[in-house]
Amino acid sequence: MFGLWKTWKALEARGIMGINRRNADYVLKYNKRSLYPIVDDKIITKERAIAAGIHVPELYGVISTEKEIDNLSEIIGGRTDFVVKPAQGAGGDGILVIADRFEGRYRTVSGKIISHEEIEHQISSILTGLYSLGGHRDRALIEYRVTPDQIFKSISYEGVPDIRIIVLMGYPVMAMLRLPTRQSGGKANLHQGAIGVGVDLATGLTLRGTWLNNIINKHPDTTNAVDGVQLPYWDGFMKLAAGCYELCGLGYIGVDMVLDQEKGPLILELNARPGLNIQIANDCGLTLRTHAVEARLEELQARGIIETVQERVEFVQEMFGHIPAVEG
Repeated sequence: MFGLWKTWKALEARGIMGINRRNADYVLKYNKRSLYPIVDDKIITKERAIAAGIHVPELYGVISTEKEIDNLSEIIGGRTDFVVKPAQGAGGDGILVIADRFEGRYRTVSGKIISHEEIEHQISSILTGLYSLGGHRDRALIEYRVTPDQIFKSISYEGVPDIRIIVLMGYPVMAMLRLPTRQSGGKANLHQGAIGVGVDLATGLTLRGTWLNNIINKHPDTTNAVDGVQLPYWDGFMKLAAGCYELCGLGYIGVDMVLDQEKGPLILELNARPGLNIQIANDCGLTLRTHAVEARLEELQARGIIETVQERVEFVQEMFGHIPAVEG
């Protein structure tokens, strides 16, 4: 028992945030329950983002009832690729990614051939709430399929890599690149076997990776190094994430974004209860950074100052960015 206590005190000294602290000191403190629908429902998130001029994957249509499933062909039109997903899904469950058409059928991103009826069945399952938070009835989105930027080709297996940035009161505090693997089924979900790679807030340079809670340097499928990769448009990603505070009003969020080959940075979704594995990927505790931001907020409040998105990004990049080693 003493050994466990000693281990926990050592983690606490490094600023490692546990789930109880996350919930009590950040989620409950900074996130009003009345605002949760903005982030829990992807349709509402998308509508708010569009209204704010923030780029998101284009929405082709929404299916809310069994009867509206008959509209699927009209919504798809002549498109060869698209994504079907639950509006209130979590963890990537229930998402169907169509990459092409084949002989009157559809080919998924993993190469499986499915029929139009199978897609309708998937939508029906979504509507029943099979994949939604709390099992409540849901809606299905049909939207643009993101094509990952070529920079990810050597360090990702199928699927779409995404970037998660945790934001406290508009200040980005930690970032991670999530890379799909064969084990994760092409999904950027760490619990299903995707890789989490820490990202330097100042430069957008990838750090080390974590896979199934083990530290790794190479992607298990491509065998290419996951560290030392320069993510393009990094300042743009940082500003997008910081601006999501004004977008949703929630003080502690995870902002999930992607880099599309044609459209550049896009916001996928917001999360009011972001996971904590990001600390392993960054070899750094969240609490040290969140405390620094809270101290900054107290100082600015005393002076009657509210920082802009640009100023918030500059502060965290200077405060939390990795300092390059000096060669002697």
